[in-house]
Amino acid sequence: MKVSEYVGFDAVGLAELVAGGEVAPAEVEAAAREAVQAVDPRINAVVETWPADDRPAPGSAPLAGVPFLLKDIGVTMAGRRTELGSRLAAGNVASADSFLMRRFRRAGLVTFGRTATPEMAYSNTTEPVLYGATRNPWDLTRSAGGSSGGAGAAVAAGVVPIAHATDAAGSIRIPAAYNGLFGLKPTRGRVSAGPAFDEVFNGLAVQGSISRTVRDSAVLLDLISGPEAGDPYVAPEPSRPYAEEVTRHPGSLRIGVLAQAWGGHRTTAPVADALSRTVRLLASLGHQVEEAEVELGVDWEEFLLSSAHQWTVNLAASIDELAAAFGRPIDSSTLEPPILAGYHYGQRVSGAQFVTALAMRNRVARSLARSFDAYDVLLTPTLPELPVPLGTHAEGVEALDGLGWLRRLFDISPFTAAFNVAGTPAMSVPVTADAGTGLPVGMQFAAGYGLEGRLFRLAGQLEQASPWSGRTPAVWAGDRPGH
Repeated sequence: MKVSEYVGFDAVGLAELVAGGEVAPAEVEAAAREAVQAVDPRINAVVETWPADDRPAPGSAPLAGVPFLLKDIGVTMAGRRTELGSRLAAGNVASADSFLMRRFRRAGLVTFGRTATPEMAYSNTTEPVLYGATRNPWDLTRSAGGSSGGAGAAVAAGVVPIAHATDAAGSIRIPAAYNGLFGLKPTRGRVSAGPAFDEVFNGLAVQGSISRTVRDSAVLLDLISGPEAGDPYVAPEPSRPYAEEVTRHPGSLRIGVLAQAWGGHRTTAPVADALSRTVRLLASLGHQVEEAEVELGVDWEEFLLSSAHQWTVNLAASIDELAAAFGRPIDSSTLEPPILAGYHYGQRVSGAQFVTALAMRNRVARSLARSFDAYDVLLTPTLPELPVPLGTHAEGVEALDGLGWLRRLFDISPFTAAFNVAGTPAMSVPVTADAGTGLPVGMQFAAGYGLEGRLFRLAGQLEQASPWSGRTPAVWAGDRPGH
């Protein structure tokens, strides 16, 4: 299979070729590895590739033979490195598969490497000291987003059709928006993080994927959903497989639009224009779209402060555990400035402040739930501006404490984190692109707790009405003649 042929299929399409005997799994894997060699020197999305797994996938597995990449955090594969994008965890080899990895295997995915993440996944750009910056395939001077930036860049450039991703404040949706991809953050409790974790960041973080087509994300979520013994959260069972929802008509939805983010963050003109075009498209499809007052439930500064308390306490505990496990110091030789600042900030957070932060989580969840009583779906820009230049996040970072760093992250991505706090599903859809630069612009749609099916129906409709699969970035694996 030539790379130029390989990049023309999504994961479901590749699986159908394998199942029909039209191509051997080894041929598909070889094309994926060639795609890595073709584009990764320019985008730096894949930090490591591995030999083919000698454990055969189930013959009838739905995604048998589909090449796949893991994010360098959040999932473990026995015998493979998971380094969290950090010098503190460099060389760490997993002793066992996590629950999610077992499900990836049962799905038939051919996992052959891992993608870049910022240190501890604690940024919305992927520029770690350990492996260097990941570049956006649409414009190599710009960020690919984070924290699943390596996954986003790899999928956008044609390395794999779908890749593992995680999301604690936007880490699936931000790279999806920056790279012109589809990314859905599932409901809290939809996918197990076990057995090593129960509540990642107290339930803020979820497991999922980034893909080029809606159906790929739907099929994979069907295969990895469901609780494992001991899970602290269990999401409601869907009424039918998500793969079926993609082709079902969503009906006429009541869609509330939040054009400007909480906290006074202003949406830039190119993104505001893209939002206006999206609203017109939705109206033409028969949806009832109107500007909405979406109450966060707390003042933005309280949201920011409580988030900093919750995030940095979790960060500090993780760093202490890693330092003890590897016998390494907690200082600038092992941690980057914002992570070290977050560690010291988290050490000073009191138990009472932490409990207050959890109470904030409850207030936000209750407030957003009332918005979903009024609207079937909420629409916001995924991000208020186009992909930022590399290095933007690092400007003056040495002067920031743990609260200052989180403020910077939330200033750049003010629309996404609230839905992690509430635990509700949200997706970024590449409905349109900026007319001036050609850069993709993502639109975020959110629904009530457990209602991924509603989002998949809407996403499938948008994909048909405004197809994005034909838009490819400047760095694209299928470009080399003869390959």
